[in-house]
Amino acid sequence: MNVKKFTAPTSREALRKVRESLGPDAVILSNRQADGMIEILALANDDAASLTMPAPHSPMAGPAPSLDLDAALAQRNERLDARLEPHFDDAAPRLVPGLAPRQAQPMQPMQATQPAQRPIQQASQQATRRVVASPSSYATKTAAAAAAAPSAPVQPRAPQLDADQVSAMVASAVASAKQNAAAEMQDMMSEIRAMRGMMQTQLAEIAWGSTQSREPHKAAVLREMLAAGFSASLARYLIDKLPAGRDTAESMRWMKTVLTRNLSAMANEDALIDQGGVFALVGPTGVGKTTSTAKLAARCVMRHGPDKLALITTDAYRIGAHEQLRIYGKILGVMVHSVKDEADLRIALKELRNKHTVLIDTVGVSQRDQMVTEQVSMLQGAGSDVKRLLCLNATATQETLSEVVRAYQGSGLAGCIMTKLDEAAAIGNVLDVVIRHKLNLFYVSNGQRVPEDLHLADPAYLIDRAFKLKRDVAGTQYLDSELPLLMSGQAGLAGHNTMREVHLG
Repeated sequence: MNVKKFTAPTSREALRKVRESLGPDAVILSNRQADGMIEILALANDDAASLTMPAPHSPMAGPAPSLDLDAALAQRNERLDARLEPHFDDAAPRLVPGLAPRQAQPMQPMQATQPAQRPIQQASQQATRRVVASPSSYATKTAAAAAAAPSAPVQPRAPQLDADQVSAMVASAVASAKQNAAAEMQDMMSEIRAMRGMMQTQLAEIAWGSTQSREPHKAAVLREMLAAGFSASLARYLIDKLPAGRDTAESMRWMKTVLTRNLSAMANEDALIDQGGVFALVGPTGVGKTTSTAKLAARCVMRHGPDKLALITTDAYRIGAHEQLRIYGKILGVMVHSVKDEADLRIALKELRNKHTVLIDTVGVSQRDQMVTEQVSMLQGAGSDVKRLLCLNATATQETLSEVVRAYQGSGLAGCIMTKLDEAAAIGNVLDVVIRHKLNLFYVSNGQRVPEDLHLADPAYLIDRAFKLKRDVAGTQYLDSELPLLMSGQAGLAGHNTMREVHLG
């Protein structure tokens, strides 16, 4: 073997050298670039052929095995006959050339001294005859026996999946990927909202800090509204809309005018007492529904007489609740009916359809109780146009009152009654809820006397009373450094919800 190396600046020139030296049939062993030159290792065609020839005495130099099954069986039979031929010569008589065969002599009886050899010889001769008679069948049986012999254990093949299984696996993978992507997107959106809230808080705090120093009258109005019980979101929105060039007194007058204009109230009792209908007083426990029902019943009796009024109670839970309303009805001369469910209410309203006014005293249910939905559904499915009046406790917090309104809203409230006005330290909280939820304020209740302590709602009086109740603590309730931080947390809420609910006029 003669391997030669050729170098040239280009591949074309190196191949030309190989062709000139070794001929066109040369074998290229390697081609690489070294030191800016093309280096080729080549070998002549004859030397490459010698590499493929095996050594004379190596196993690879033998003849190639034959794949012909018939030829292989024939060779096997010949080798088997060669091994069995000496045994055949011992058992059969030899024939000498040129001599006639000897006549068959009758077989002499075997000697008694050889009884044990007879069965052995017979078995040997029979086996020999079978092998000689059909060597091919013997080889075939031998091959079949070899095929039937136990072979090495075969590794089980992997189960094949059909199209439905593959589609199910792909769908499961896609669903899992979508779920993971949705979870990651939700986490990312939560982080973005948190960052947005932090930025809004900081920017609003900076803005209110500069507003407090540049326009001190806005800070004074803000203190007044917060002390009266109004929400920071409503206060921020109205102060942002406050006209410029006004002092504190003029700003307060403008603020009261806007609040009075947005507080919807019933102008006179004709819409309720003279028009009549079915009214249900609803609300949580202890807000004064039964007392307010008795006060309204007394006004109806004084206007139309006891024959035009009917009282219904659904309060079968509290001990003495039915008796309390029955005592009021006995004083007024009005029959009180008790119902338990929607079917009873439907029957009672059908029997009382000739009455001018029907007042329903409902059971008190917490705004977070599932029974609120059941009660609203019962009143809406009673078969009559039942107008629901929500009783709002003036002593409750603004967050609690908002929950009550949302729970009892249903398909819509006809109006509301403000109760326990005499017990409230501030009433801006309930007025704020009435304004933001666009409720129609019918009456205000300020005591337990029937029917004296029930009055028509006067928006201007209520707004002025809200600011007078807490005027003495308006300047000391919050520090100057606390106002920007307090208002910064309501920046997003004030810009979206309150703007649609308050009209500046």
